[in-house]
Amino acid sequence: MLSINPQTCAICVLLLSAALPATKASNGDRTQFFHNCRQNCERTNCSADGLEIQEQAISFYGQTIFDRVFGWSCSDECSYGCMWRTVFAFLERGWPIPQFYGKWPFLRLFGMQEPASVVFSLLNFVMHLRQLRKFRREVRADSPCYMLAHIFGLTCLNGWVWSAIFHTRDFPLTELLDYAFAYSIILCSLYCMLMRMLHRYSLFLRGVITLAVVSYYINYFAYLSVGKFNYAFNMKVNIATGTLAAVGWFVWCHRVRYRRPYFKRILRFYVLFALAMSLELLDFPPILWILDAHSLWHLATVPLVSLYYDFMIEDCQTLRKEKALTEAYPYYNKDI
Repeated sequence: MLSINPQTCAICVLLLSAALPATKASNGDRTQFFHNCRQNCERTNCSADGLEIQEQAISFYGQTIFDRVFGWSCSDECSYGCMWRTVFAFLERGWPIPQFYGKWPFLRLFGMQEPASVVFSLLNFVMHLRQLRKFRREVRADSPCYMLAHIFGLTCLNGWVWSAIFHTRDFPLTELLDYAFAYSIILCSLYCMLMRMLHRYSLFLRGVITLAVVSYYINYFAYLSVGKFNYAFNMKVNIATGTLAAVGWFVWCHRVRYRRPYFKRILRFYVLFALAMSLELLDFPPILWILDAHSLWHLATVPLVSLYYDFMIEDCQTLRKEKALTEAYPYYNKDI
């Protein structure tokens, strides 16, 4: 006669609610198993208040100094521990690995929730910093579009800092700032494209466009800050803005292909950037519980940074030479 283990049956029932819709999107935090586990853990280990809770977490979970610095509370530790209990319960039954609060389960290292994304974000920051310094060494300050490179570089440095912070600890505030400043990089690329095309036009026109772009970004930041965060809409806005910037550069590349051979750098940058961004379309459980598609997308952008700055360096140098020729020979003119 077939015997049934009551404990195993109970666990199966608790997990079944998530296992059925797992073919589309497994949500481990919605399972009764995870909910009960976390509730029991918090009731048992987080019953005190204030510093006593933190001391309980340190003694019960063996927290490191990094965990304490990054603010892992007793409740956070319960969620983290129960997440892995739920994952292992799914794996034992051959069910798909579940997600928790919209994310795959990641192995925490040195207090960081998503260590690979943190490291790769910092690599992008270092690359932008090095390339911006290279730009300052090789381009004279009186060159046309000199400030555009600094606006772009500083915007990117700020964005990658907040990316590293968000992937270290996911809080509502760090999430908002990560998404908002990530969009600022995309919008800045569009702004730089417009300013590059209009650099010979009046200061008034460029000032009006600058004011419009800044006002739009402030309004969009406010929109993201109010109400429930709309991930799908934010992604569409990012794609639309990035596409406009790419199309603008592609048109420019076509127009100057015979006069400015270095156009290939910016063209190559956007083509490779689009290919790297395709990693975001992938969705798979983290390799070794660390490397996921999003972190690999961050890694793929690191070597592309130099392409953009190399283009700006040569473009600024060329524009400066043309400016000198125009001053010496008023009839000499390069419209773009």
